Amino acid sequence: MHTADLLLHRLNAQHLLSSAPDPAGDLCGLQAQFLRNAVHALRLRTDSLSLDGLVKTWTLRGTVHLLPERDLPLYLRHCGTAEDVCRSGWYQWTAERGHANPPERERQLAALMLAAIAEGIDEREALRIHLRQQGMTEAEEARAFNSWGGLIAELANIGAIAFRVEMADHIHPNEAKRYRLLAPFEPMEESAARLELLRRYLTHYGPVTLRDAAYFFHWTQSEIKALLTKLPAESLVIEGRTYFRLPGGEPAQDMPDCILLAGFDPLMLGYRKEDNPFLPGEHLREIFNLAGIVNPAILLHGKVVGKWKEKNGKVELTAFVSLPAIDRARIEEEAIRLFSPRTIKWI
Repeated sequence: MHTADLLLHRLNAQHLLSSAPDPAGDLCGLQAQFLRNAVHALRLRTDSLSLDGLVKTWTLRGTVHLLPERDLPLYLRHCGTAEDVCRSGWYQWTAERGHANPPERERQLAALMLAAIAEGIDEREALRIHLRQQGMTEAEEARAFNSWGGLIAELANIGAIAFRVEMADHIHPNEAKRYRLLAPFEPMEESAARLELLRRYLTHYGPVTLRDAAYFFHWTQSEIKALLTKLPAESLVIEGRTYFRLPGGEPAQDMPDCILLAGFDPLMLGYRKEDNPFLPGEHLREIFNLAGIVNPAILLHGKVVGKWKEKNGKVELTAFVSLPAIDRARIEEEAIRLFSPRTIKWI
């Protein structure tokens, strides 16, 4: 296998050559700080775009992902309900993380928040106003509604709530921050969950290196090596590097001319960015910027050559290299196919 084969195998494994019924589950969730990015990543990989059965919550790398609700036991080690907020020790994170609010007050605020969501007060700002009316102080509000998630993230991390997800139209999701209660579930034992996640990763991102897997999961290479012994993984050497994958999944199609990848797309996030053969090193900071944003990339003949943006019926395209007219036309055709925009502009 050569690098060109590696690219094609990864595109095939990630469902970018043909449609799949469950790409969000296969790919260990889709990173979703901006839900529209996750929905576009999903749209590229399935013919039947639907958010039914999906939730948005904090999972891998401490970031928000879109994933099937049935997969929550893979990622969350706890399952909380409204009744749990009265249990002693349920908010141990308050002491462990040095939060300012006393544990009993945290339980009270959590109970108020869960009761409000159950009654249909499920939008972030509406929840904020409701808790103020129930006596939440400014200092408590700063903790409960901080920009890193606050009490909302804590309730999500113990499996009590998740973001509500729904489409605004046939292309774009509703970006409002709304929440819903989760049905009780039985979390998987952590070692079994990690093994299943690695199995999915090898199947749908492979071939990958140990450094890729460590980058993706934020696990150590030693932990990954130990798990590899429990899977039927095969190793191969490509241009001096050792890669791992699970057998099967041979690509049946050629390299596509153009793909307009999503922001935070799995094809960019699934591998150590400095080693990703899809992303030339000279363009790394144009995709992974210093503010933590992963821009939507233009993939042309298997290489990132630019970035794009779509908003309000307009598509803006930025080339990182000089492109012949035939390639610009291919990119514009893909933008038209995906978005039917009123205007397309190169900037």
